[in-house]
Amino acid sequence: MYEAYWGLKNRPFDNRVDTGSYYPSESHHAASLKLHYAIETRRAVAVVCGESGLGKTMLLDSILAQCPEFIAPMIRVVYPAMPAEQLLRYIARQMAPQEGSDTFGGIGHSIETIERVLRHNVADNQHALIAIDEAHLLESFGSLEPLRLLLNLATELSQAETAMTLVLSGSPVLLAHLARHSALEDRVAVRCVLERFSETETIAYIQHRLKASGWNKQHMFDEEAIGLIQEFTLGSPRKINRLCDLSLMVAFAQDRTRIDATTIENANAELSAQRHAA
Repeated sequence: MYEAYWGLKNRPFDNRVDTGSYYPSESHHAASLKLHYAIETRRAVAVVCGESGLGKTMLLDSILAQCPEFIAPMIRVVYPAMPAEQLLRYIARQMAPQEGSDTFGGIGHSIETIERVLRHNVADNQHALIAIDEAHLLESFGSLEPLRLLLNLATELSQAETAMTLVLSGSPVLLAHLARHSALEDRVAVRCVLERFSETETIAYIQHRLKASGWNKQHMFDEEAIGLIQEFTLGSPRKINRLCDLSLMVAFAQDRTRIDATTIENANAELSAQRHAA
């Protein structure tokens, strides 16, 4: 709605990821390197943790988009809040979609399907990847132990460390859950913890997203505005996106040519009102 007013190609602060808009902070960059290492060297388990809104999903999207060709199949579980039997059935269906959903029965059939796909993978020198979002929910449904057993199966099939890599992404409590499953925790090759942006990173993030959307002028947000953005969002990328997006809309409605502290305060007050109303 405001894109033409600001001379932008699209809304710069949408919660999306692509090659142009993704911004790796220091902790994101470190996590990316670790995850690439774990996946490309065919390690068993990689873990990425962070508070809600710090970009775990965007990081995983970026990693999966850059995986080498020998990583196949790639399974993404975005809703793991299901009993272990259903989770394994879902993974099996994703690994063998040609079989059709009606052919999948109990847990035994799911394991047979996964084993067959992994055997073919090993013969073709391919490596499976299973990435699970919101993995801290697995403990409540008793799914961590079945996943460990699935890794044991994958290990028996491969001359390397394993025939598949399991990437677990979730809130920091995931680390505590893994600590209660020492046999699975022992298989973790890398642990990544995403941190909030520093003020310097927030400035760089805002400029990066604006530039990716076609902004080629001087700073749209003045120094005081940036300080308030950091204060109100505490460096959370998702909150930065919401506040900056609304501030562009507010400034557009008020026919402003720059985002100042007053604009940020007005936008933040509106977001606060929305939260209280909800």
